[in-house]
Amino acid sequence: MAEKSAGLSKEEREAVKQRAAEVRAQEKAGKSRAAGEEAVRDAIAAMPDEDRVLAEGIHRIVADVAPHLVPKTWYGFPSYADEDGKIVVFFKAASKYTTRYATLGFEEAAQLDDGDLWVTSFALRALTPETEKTITEHIRRAAG
Repeated sequence: MAEKSAGLSKEEREAVKQRAAEVRAQEKAGKSRAAGEEAVRDAIAAMPDEDRVLAEGIHRIVADVAPHLVPKTWYGFPSYADEDGKIVVFFKAASKYTTRYATLGFEEAAQLDDGDLWVTSFALRALTPETEKTITEHIRRAAG
């Protein structure tokens, strides 16, 4: 029987370290849109091709439909925050944790509440006209 780990996986430990480095970099550079934009572009550029194509598409959609959201990285993920600095939407590359699909996720600041049940994330494998339409609608709504 395999031993169970009592802590974080290697990938999770790396994400925590990455988040600490992001916080230090944000404090040093200030929480400007330009610094966040650069960090997001760098994070996207470092992704493998399949993830990068998806992340670039998400970045384009956010810029088009929710330009007031501020780009920043969050645990290494390209993310977009509201005026209070709260993450609204993020993209988690499949390669980040060696998963079968990328994730488009929405945090608590997203304005997606719909009764007692609503979407907080999607598995994302390709950007097609249909998936782009769904993503655009959810990001527009989430951003308020």
